Amino acid sequence: MSFLVLILLGTALLLLPISRSGPQSPEPVTALFTATSAVCLTGLTVVDTATYWSHFGQAVILILIQIGGLGIMTLATVASYLLAGRLGVKGRLNATAEMRGRELGEVKAIILGTLGFSFFMELIVATILVLRFHEHYDLGVGASVWEGVFHAVSAFNNAGFGLASTNLVPYVGDSLIILPIACGVIIGGLGFPVLLEIRQRVHHPNRLPVSLTLRFTLWGTAVLLVVGALGTAVFEWNGALAHLSTWNAVQAAFFHSVSTRTAGFNAFDLSHLHDSTLLMTDLLMVIGGGSGGTAGGVKVTTTAVLVAVLVAEIRGDEQVFVSGRRVPNRIVRQAMAVFMMATLVLLVSILTLQVLMPQFSSHQIVFETISAFATVGLTTGITPDLPEFAQLWLVVLMYAGRVGPITVVAALAARQSKRLYRYPVERPFIG
Repeated sequence: MSFLVLILLGTALLLLPISRSGPQSPEPVTALFTATSAVCLTGLTVVDTATYWSHFGQAVILILIQIGGLGIMTLATVASYLLAGRLGVKGRLNATAEMRGRELGEVKAIILGTLGFSFFMELIVATILVLRFHEHYDLGVGASVWEGVFHAVSAFNNAGFGLASTNLVPYVGDSLIILPIACGVIIGGLGFPVLLEIRQRVHHPNRLPVSLTLRFTLWGTAVLLVVGALGTAVFEWNGALAHLSTWNAVQAAFFHSVSTRTAGFNAFDLSHLHDSTLLMTDLLMVIGGGSGGTAGGVKVTTTAVLVAVLVAEIRGDEQVFVSGRRVPNRIVRQAMAVFMMATLVLLVSILTLQVLMPQFSSHQIVFETISAFATVGLTTGITPDLPEFAQLWLVVLMYAGRVGPITVVAALAARQSKRLYRYPVERPFIG
């Protein structure tokens, strides 16, 4: 409800005549779509952010991104810790053993740490960008600060909004613009629980065990970044990257891999991507980033648990074991539930939009739908051309993709089975 209220408030502010750069007032669907995209940290747009919205409108978008990002990180992190601890003595002991918190008083420190770290990282990225915009692009101090702060907040919160008509395409060859933004995206997408554990391990390197959450997130992020970069370079070296120098092409491929998993920035034109690149991008968008952060998708940890289940079944293990730890069956069921729910929502949305919009190709509709639900924000360029009903459908998908997984996981984790009996076992045929 809080996110819904924030979206409606943002829509009301964007509907003000002062929010638009031209003489006409903003369209209601445009304002709603933009507010939802900003609050849900998606980055999809139906109009050009640089020319359609005034500085006031852009400021509203920036504030919505910041509040949405802080809200998601705080909500997801606190929910994870409270559900891990279950507010009881046994839960606190389990949480301590699993490196997810020591006591309930730590929740306040978690919230403050989330806010402080977010602003600190945004400040670092913004400082680098402000200096670069001022020195290299001859922008005034005010314009440089505005560009730097906007892109830093959008990067760390994985929102993908930019202030150029072609997003980050004009800066594809500028490492001091592209790489700081990429770092902000990666760190913001790891999730605060992982960042908190990294900090704890720095202070106590030998005393604290490495949790599966940290292991899954770091290894999963590294593998997906490499796979995405290599895949983009191989598929697009003579395509979308052909006009770039070798270093710029490598940098653009890496940045696309970073942005694909949640951010929505684009450093080159995506409208003519090879079908293989689109398919790979679809898969990376579905997986997303780390839990408890600004990333979207079903999350890296969810995917890692499902991979561990597959490995355990191939090996014939009765339980799921990873690095000497046993993953509880309840966590396995939650991972399966989240993945299947996401799959069902995507399939229904894709089939519906394909029937109602035959003028667009299947690749375009699949890409757009996954990008909205996974709150990524990448597009092949069809978003502004979608009819209003399709834009409203994407609004629902962005909202569901942002708050849905948190709600589903919290509900599943909080349920207590009161059944005091068991049914007889029967094994259906599989395969």
